[in-house]
Amino acid sequence: MKKILIAVSGLSPQILTETLYALARRGAFIPDEVHLITTSEGAERARLLLLSEDPGWYYRLCRDYHLPEGAFTADRIHLLRDASGAPLADIRTPEDNGAAADSILAVVRRLSADPECAIHASIAGGRKTMGFYMGYAMSLYGRPQDALSHVLVAQPFESLPDFFYPTRERTIIYTRDGKPLDAATARIWLADIPFVRMRSGIPDALRDETLSFSAVVAAASRAFHAPQLELDPVSRTLSTPIGCCMLPPIDFAFYLWLARLRAGGSEGIAAPPEGVAEADYGRAVLDCYREVHNFSLRGHDRTEEALMGGMQKSFFEQRKSRVNKAIRLALGVQDSPYEIARAGRPGHFRFGLLRLDPAAILLP
Repeated sequence: MKKILIAVSGLSPQILTETLYALARRGAFIPDEVHLITTSEGAERARLLLLSEDPGWYYRLCRDYHLPEGAFTADRIHLLRDASGAPLADIRTPEDNGAAADSILAVVRRLSADPECAIHASIAGGRKTMGFYMGYAMSLYGRPQDALSHVLVAQPFESLPDFFYPTRERTIIYTRDGKPLDAATARIWLADIPFVRMRSGIPDALRDETLSFSAVVAAASRAFHAPQLELDPVSRTLSTPIGCCMLPPIDFAFYLWLARLRAGGSEGIAAPPEGVAEADYGRAVLDCYREVHNFSLRGHDRTEEALMGGMQKSFFEQRKSRVNKAIRLALGVQDSPYEIARAGRPGHFRFGLLRLDPAAILLP
């Protein structure tokens, strides 16, 4: 699995080498790719201080600790951009703040779309809001294999412009008041940050690359509201906090039947046995079908005729499969509480809207 490090920084690209050093010392996560999200001035400093031949602190670190030099390149420096696409030199206004959030989210969303990679994200660099947005983006799009951290540097080395990582050999640098220090004696720790990974629970639509940070947060908030289902027979629509789903007449009738059963406290029903036509099931769905279907426009209706003879197992299974597929496509969520669920053990399975509280179902 490919390993990716993502960091945010402002005017101190040292955060990248400090984090890489801490990861190297652990030995468990040596990145194949390193990505830095920063301002236009931060990008220039990263190129000059980390990637130039002299001083080239990134290459020095790689040589000191046997890291792959090709993991971090100039094309993996991602600029924060404003609404017009122009690079941001700094984050000073509310508009800059929103643009930075969108830029950070876009990088995390794109890189996390690859299921064959693991991401380690650092929130240590840049302005405080940049770290917050990085952590929030990881929470929205993080997977079980991803991690989040903050790097801690012991005094008096913290925030010194000439300190990049604890060197193997003696390296003299100076404090702001001119006191000499040996960089080789510095200590760095990596603090792991637990975070809630919500990617599997958010609608697929939120992976749209055109969505802004605020739009994704608003939609994700709706997705995690308490489930509620409202049924409209006129439009044949299921309405939920995360979206709506319109069904064909017979599929809606089948779902309406199960919704009424659940609203009445049902713990599920058994599927019709093979070769048996369940007369009660057929009559119940037929009543719902007559509510939603426009009979004034029809002639002979084979669905009605079939249901009058009872419900076969094949009809039950086909409707269940079609309804669940339509709900997944419409809501963009797999295994939502609005699907027809199964409970019990083999030979004794029961089906229904079992993951919905009966009080959360609003019926016509």
